[in-house]
Amino acid sequence: MSAVSDKTLQSRFASLFARLADGAVERERNRRLAFDEVKALQQAGFGALRAPVEQGGAGATIRQLFDLLIGLGAADSNLPQAFRLHLVFVEEQRLKALQGSAKAREWLAKAAEGKFFGGAATELGEGAAQRYRTAVSRTPQGWRLNGEKFYSTGALYADYLAVAADRDGERVTVVVPAEAPGLTQRDDWDGFGQRLTVSGHSTFVDVPVREDDISEGGYGSPGRTWATAYLQLILLASLAGIARRVEQEAIAWVRPRTRTFSHAPADLPKDDPLVQETIGKLSAAAFGARAAVLAVAETLDAAIAGGASDPELVDNAERAAAQAQDVVISLALDASSRFFELGGASLTSSALAHDRHWRNARTLAAHNPLAYKLRALGANLLNGDPLPYQWSAGVRRS
Repeated sequence: MSAVSDKTLQSRFASLFARLADGAVERERNRRLAFDEVKALQQAGFGALRAPVEQGGAGATIRQLFDLLIGLGAADSNLPQAFRLHLVFVEEQRLKALQGSAKAREWLAKAAEGKFFGGAATELGEGAAQRYRTAVSRTPQGWRLNGEKFYSTGALYADYLAVAADRDGERVTVVVPAEAPGLTQRDDWDGFGQRLTVSGHSTFVDVPVREDDISEGGYGSPGRTWATAYLQLILLASLAGIARRVEQEAIAWVRPRTRTFSHAPADLPKDDPLVQETIGKLSAAAFGARAAVLAVAETLDAAIAGGASDPELVDNAERAAAQAQDVVISLALDASSRFFELGGASLTSSALAHDRHWRNARTLAAHNPLAYKLRALGANLLNGDPLPYQWSAGVRRS
């Protein structure tokens, strides 16, 4: 049971989300990175929602977290993705703390203080996910981290980076301060969408590492894990947020509008049955996307509740996330395109930045190619093939 009610959580963040939404177009047009916005979310306790109450968090359920992520995605779809690896890191520490890890409790306390954890996992090159070149090694001066990461989502906003690395052939996670000597970050992500997730390069040159900041496991480790579905679902929550924002902006556009087409069946767009049908379609898309995300969140709640040790429950969550991927991507992409049927060429004004919804949705959808996920889902259902887990948090792997 949650330590806080849904209504309390929604009220807690409603005004902040509204402020974030008010500045979203300006940030998009000017590529103004969301430093202030991430800081405001952290000060409000967003990054510690899943941390236990006794450790300064809200004790929220996974369903509550993802419902809020949808609301945050409606305000600015960049922000849930920027928080993606932070939220998974906090979940990992929560599970490790339940197993008695003092270090995990230390990291949770920092999250509750408002510290932000970015990630650095993906590398370029053939087979890079299985054979990381980034490595931590013991030297006469102590442990040192060397390598380069291609995607470092949220890292420029972060106080700490959780880095997937190799240690003598073993996959480990290394946590380093964002201002550590030898660490260089570049905002060189040039995608046409999700431009403010600061998903650029991170380079590590003899970065000093404390031994107790190295832990076993991490992104790319073999084995069954809750984290694959969790990571995927954050992207789907962003997409569901886009669908909600499209519905909101469509209604706001049509209600006061007086101009219509000469052959329209009504004098005012709000009375036009074709426009009404489109609004209904957009509303249904937002409803369906949210329902799919929250359904998966409930399976994740069940999988993680017992320490993520039941392989059947973990498989259920991964399977549900794969099924929801097809549903939510289709709804968000269709809604962000259908929106433009409401008002002619004026809707395409660059000042309005309505195109950001389709660009952001398309970019989010490309992170985990749907064809691969659906094939793996079908092979699992037909032949019992293993599901394609991508990340293991080092917590009771099966």
